Amino acid sequence: MNKSNSGQPSSRIMTNLSINLNKIALLRNQRHVGYPSVTKAAETVIAAGAHGITVHPRPDERHIRRTDVYELSELLKSHPGIEYNIEGNPYPDYMQLCRDVRPTQATLVPDAPDVATSDDGWDVFAEAERLRPIIGELQSMGCRVSLFMNPDPAAMAQVANLGAKRIELYTGPWADAFGTPAEQEVLAQYSESAAAAVAEGLEINAGHDLTTENLPAFKAALPQLDEVSIGHAFTSDALWIGMEESVKGFLKALGA
Repeated sequence: MNKSNSGQPSSRIMTNLSINLNKIALLRNQRHVGYPSVTKAAETVIAAGAHGITVHPRPDERHIRRTDVYELSELLKSHPGIEYNIEGNPYPDYMQLCRDVRPTQATLVPDAPDVATSDDGWDVFAEAERLRPIIGELQSMGCRVSLFMNPDPAAMAQVANLGAKRIELYTGPWADAFGTPAEQEVLAQYSESAAAAVAEGLEINAGHDLTTENLPAFKAALPQLDEVSIGHAFTSDALWIGMEESVKGFLKALGA
């Protein structure tokens, strides 16, 4: 956590922006011409100020391909300080990718191979025996491990017990509630979950359907937020204003 000028921990930390390139890869895969380039997109968003690159390779390679994972790893060797986050259900293929490229962060997501997008967090009680050795192996590779979680304060102690260092809060419910009468009630649940996570020594990421419109209120309610991962909304905005301006818009929404 950042410190204030007095040397005491501040209540607000800088929140890193990691850009998810899945949708760029999805568009690329519609043709056999190799563009738009995923690596070129990575270079562009890094130059615009993004702090990290996120990919979520799935077994059918419908967007990010295994080759993308390796090519991005090579690219990021020339960009020290830019984090590489690989998301996914820790099936054998995912684990092998992590062994090969040693990403900064491994975000474990309990999505089935056929789902359109990640839409639920881990049941860390039912999945404890599966997750514990996987988390241990990833950490032995030097990867920070984050678990994709629903906003459930009661689950945070178990996350810490399993050995993960971070959570990524699934923010789909927040996006659905934003601008509705349920907004404050839902936001309070996220705030309580974040406080419970911090009490257990966990750091906090967030992602899913975050936009420049709903992100400022979320950040204000969760000043402990370490990182957000933005993909769909980034790509949507980039269609209208370009990748650089889309990155800058999200940095502004984070208060950077």
